[in-house]
Amino acid sequence: MSTQGEFEALFKDSVSKIDMTPGSIVNAKVIEIRDDYVIINAGLKSEGVITKNQFLDSDGNLEIKVGDTVEVTLDMVEDGYGETLFSREKAKRIKVWTELEKYQKSQEIIKGKVCGKVKGGFTVELMNIKAFLPGSLVDIRPTKELDYLEGKTLDFKIIKMDKIRNNIVLSRKAVLLDQNSTPEETAKKYTEGKVFKGFIKNLTDYGAFIDLGGIDGLLHITDISWKRISHPSELLKVGDEIEVVVLKYDNEKNRVSLGMKQLEKDPWEEVPKKLELNKQYKGKVINIVDYGVFIDLGDNIEGLVRTSELDWTNKNINPHKVVVVGDEIDVSVIEIDHEKKRVSLSHKQCKENPWTKFNETHKKGDKIKSKIKSITDFGIFIGLDGNIDGLVHITDIATLEKQNDIIRSFKKGDEVDAIILSIDPERERVSLGLKQLKDAAFLESITSLTIGENSECIIHDVREDGIFVMIDNNIDGILKLTQKELKESLKNESYKKDDKATFKIKSFDKKNHQVVLVRD
Repeated sequence: MSTQGEFEALFKDSVSKIDMTPGSIVNAKVIEIRDDYVIINAGLKSEGVITKNQFLDSDGNLEIKVGDTVEVTLDMVEDGYGETLFSREKAKRIKVWTELEKYQKSQEIIKGKVCGKVKGGFTVELMNIKAFLPGSLVDIRPTKELDYLEGKTLDFKIIKMDKIRNNIVLSRKAVLLDQNSTPEETAKKYTEGKVFKGFIKNLTDYGAFIDLGGIDGLLHITDISWKRISHPSELLKVGDEIEVVVLKYDNEKNRVSLGMKQLEKDPWEEVPKKLELNKQYKGKVINIVDYGVFIDLGDNIEGLVRTSELDWTNKNINPHKVVVVGDEIDVSVIEIDHEKKRVSLSHKQCKENPWTKFNETHKKGDKIKSKIKSITDFGIFIGLDGNIDGLVHITDIATLEKQNDIIRSFKKGDEVDAIILSIDPERERVSLGLKQLKDAAFLESITSLTIGENSECIIHDVREDGIFVMIDNNIDGILKLTQKELKESLKNESYKKDDKATFKIKSFDKKNHQVVLVRD
């Protein structure tokens, strides 16, 4: 009996040392872990039972083992014969709140993870407790683009706590103001050459705005990469954390110019070692624009093949009809501009030059027969070997008085005879002539004729401007008479079509390809 009395005395003494107020925190020993709950001993008459899920961490793993001492709260105390209710979650919450109250009182910086967007701001996780970050306290300057902050772990200050309402209000703005308290301090912080990490806040056509924590910096599109890009989104994404270097700080405008490519080696330092003029290389098509094709030559070196350097015979060819992005093509280096950091390339120079080939296989004076490809006011273009064009200028088609009439007599696709007047492969020009071919034919045809001799002719037309005849079936001749003689001839029908007649050769009209005749 005395033993029972001694036990009860000891129990009462131990219990007297425990705060039995509901909501108080006590230490308890884990004595058993079952499938759904954990049994603990807090030194009271009865053991406590707490659901197992209250002992799981954020990843769902059990954070205790038998024998561990844990902190729990007393939710309800019976008279010693009933059940005592405990809570592990409430104990954790109380402990965290106590810790957070210290941060609020000292205004120390606390790290928290931005969980998601809610009405008026964001939810932030602090030590497994949800807090509220108003949109007005996110940044120093009001901004609409805040989505990039989601999922980021940032620095905050606790500006308000209400334990009863379970409400915690944070401010990022307060942290940023402390970091950039004066313009002088800001200028000192963002000196040229300093490297920072920041979040991509927004993307525009001309660059990216980077949140450096207290100030936004502009990363211009030309400072993102040594390679040419059409838009920042090709390499950057809103919300990403990147490393940048300060290029310039404008104290008056409070602006920071940033660079990203400057953190890498300038590929142009290697250009003299990698590229040689007039040497051929293989490159990959990375971009196609109206004026040409951009080629990746490797080692972050790019070059441009202008439209005029894509094809020998079509200067205004559509680049999209020649190549597609991803193609590997042969290119030749035609210019290296170190000052502007540009490499000019040629695709056509990796193929046989049809102008040079034509010059090797043809010469001035050669006669050709080919089809008309196009007709202009100043002449006609004739298709030649190698898919090149030769020009017959209007002055080389006919004499001045016949030019307008004769050019209208041609149509696209007509086959014509022409003579080569000149070949200039450097200027990519071939000049042709039609009238010169007729000149040559006329001179050749009259070699058998002699001025002053009579020639037998066939009359094929009688007009008021003269009698037109044919000599030897292929030479045109004209008998020029006075107006009086012509009238008399027409009246008397002295000369009729298809009649044979003999006239004397007076001269040769080379310009009009005619033999001038007189009556004997």
